Amino acid sequence: MTTPSYEEAIATLTAPGGPFAITEATVGGQRLKVFERTPPSLRAIFDSARERGDDTFLVYEDERWSFARVMEHVDALGASLVDRYGVASGDRVAIAMRNYPEWIVAFAAVTSVGAISVSMNAWWTPDELAYGLEDSGATLLIADEERAARAAGCRDRLGFAGLVVRAEAELPAGFERWEQVLELGAPLPQVDIDPDSDATILYTSGTTGRPKGAVSTHRAVISALLAFACRATANALTKPASDEPPSDPNAFILVVPLFHVTGCVAVMLSCFASGTKLVMMYKWNPERALELIERERITSFVGVPTMSWDLLESPDFERRDTSSLQNVGGGGAPAPPELVRRIDRNFSKGRPTIGYGMTETNAYGPQNAGDAYLRKPTSTGRVVPIVELRVTDEAGQVLPSGEVGEIWFRGPHLIRGYWNRPEATAETLVDGWLRSGDLGFIDDEGFVYVQDRAKDMVLRAGENVYCAEVEAAIYEHPSVYEAAVYGVPHERLGEEVAASIHLRAGQALGEDELRKHVAERLAGFKVPSLLEFVPEPLPRNASGKILKRELRDAVAARLGRA
Repeated sequence: MTTPSYEEAIATLTAPGGPFAITEATVGGQRLKVFERTPPSLRAIFDSARERGDDTFLVYEDERWSFARVMEHVDALGASLVDRYGVASGDRVAIAMRNYPEWIVAFAAVTSVGAISVSMNAWWTPDELAYGLEDSGATLLIADEERAARAAGCRDRLGFAGLVVRAEAELPAGFERWEQVLELGAPLPQVDIDPDSDATILYTSGTTGRPKGAVSTHRAVISALLAFACRATANALTKPASDEPPSDPNAFILVVPLFHVTGCVAVMLSCFASGTKLVMMYKWNPERALELIERERITSFVGVPTMSWDLLESPDFERRDTSSLQNVGGGGAPAPPELVRRIDRNFSKGRPTIGYGMTETNAYGPQNAGDAYLRKPTSTGRVVPIVELRVTDEAGQVLPSGEVGEIWFRGPHLIRGYWNRPEATAETLVDGWLRSGDLGFIDDEGFVYVQDRAKDMVLRAGENVYCAEVEAAIYEHPSVYEAAVYGVPHERLGEEVAASIHLRAGQALGEDELRKHVAERLAGFKVPSLLEFVPEPLPRNASGKILKRELRDAVAARLGRA
């Protein structure tokens, strides 16, 4: 039997009667291509997991949670949300914790009762947490002990209720313990959920110094899930038939935060929907990851390129059995071509993969894998047919293939806008198209190449660091006269955060003092690791804008990273 090409596989899967048959529907006033069999809500996705019973779903340290156990907790929390806390459809419930099983339970329960899950960055400072809670208008915060302590200072002012998981110490006033609130065995309340009602708010760093809440509907999240599934099925169909016995059952390892769209949608929800075992790490450590890959027979590793690099560089790599891995890669940053080749050479079955998505696209976008990725290692790949792509010039005119411009997305998987930010929404969403802010081109085969970012942003190990936010924090120091923040290439992190500082006349300031100053205001990953104090005013162009590229290139050249 002849192995189909990617194009043939996609055509078969999306044809009428196929498992991913495509039709049209009106979404947000736009006529879009959608999957015909799109479930009506995330609740339907979770309900389907009940059929898997005692099969293992979550593995966390020494804990093993079956699908039945997870859903028992989802039902109990859903009942408590409605009966104890009065949560109604459209209410916002914030989740702030590290990657615990309870994060997943909370997300499923919140969205199953028609409320909106608000994902809080677990690295946020107390001030950042307070902003997110106030901006979203969350009525309840579900947090772990550390995040509850950070949020305690603003609770009286904002008036939200608090629920704490895995608490050992005495709780702040207004917070309750998870195990004392949940009544296992309680049924999940019946709630009607419209496909186009809001389901999630994920915060994405803002260029004006404060993050924006990206709002997605149930339809948008599920459309992204089905797009990932369609692509994975197409990849499987294009693999040559093998005489080897069946491979290990699908199993993912979760190495990225659940508050990120990749961890939430591309990994966690994909596992929920497909009945795949999900192995959760307490924190990233390549040696521990290799141990879990071997022990749990992990088949898919999805992280930022930094993490794939860490696995290969680990002293434990050669002695650990990674033969179960079939896919190694992820997204969040471009992968150097040499990393793509190393993954293919060093994993016996694992093929390199990459994806280009954003919070605003529910993580779904062009994907590249296997032979196609090796053939085009600088491309992020192609999309499935529910997604449209175009590249435009600065005036919004569509450019022909091969020409560089801004990449735009269109499809049912996009956010509906930013929470309470109509101007930002109008700037990003134009006539149903989402402006990515990224520069690139599409070749004649439909492969997308991302060349640069139009937004003033550093991409550090998959974390978006918006320069304006860091500059705002630096400028709060009284000794600073001028500051420019930019990214400098870094072999492991992709980019590291750098800053050029010009001090006020007669002032002195050391690197440690400035880093401490920024760390008191922003999460640790945003603190510049490279600081350059310059005696002269920073270079500017004719319009007065600081020439960041000139500064970045000079620093990179000195470090040999040009």
